[in-house]
Amino acid sequence: MNFIHIAGNLGADPEVRFTSTGKKVTTLKVATRSRRGKNSEELTIWWRVTVWGEQYDKLISYLKKGSSVMVFGDVHKPEIFTDREGKPQISLDITASHLEFSPFGKPGGSSQENRTTTQPHSAPFGTTPSEEGTANPYAGFPPIGKAGVAQGKGETFDDEVPF
Repeated sequence: MNFIHIAGNLGADPEVRFTSTGKKVTTLKVATRSRRGKNSEELTIWWRVTVWGEQYDKLISYLKKGSSVMVFGDVHKPEIFTDREGKPQISLDITASHLEFSPFGKPGGSSQENRTTTQPHSAPFGTTPSEEGTANPYAGFPPIGKAGVAQGKGETFDDEVPF
């Protein structure tokens, strides 16, 4: 097996189909960018990623054209074909063994309709956005003011070693 790890953006919404035996197959078209040398042009490489089964259904339901993804999987032998205009093209295929959102882009894609006004990082640490109004991990601790003084207590934090 030849394993590969790519990070790129979806060029189309995921395509879901089923085999004659009822097994689910999802196809992703992922574009990656490459540059050789400082002054060279940016090259876009297209990958056809096949995801078998239902293990990534929840993640795939959030993927749309423009979404950033990372794929780890088995790369197949490249196939060279001639397109409609008579130009040689290459088909690069991966069977995914792991799929996740890429930290290098937004999971919902870059189009305006996919953006939301609520940022995922707006909830306090230790809570999820849905828990934002119900849990506060800082409850019971006084707020910290300037120079490390807990407001209302008059105590300071001393950084010196106690011995």
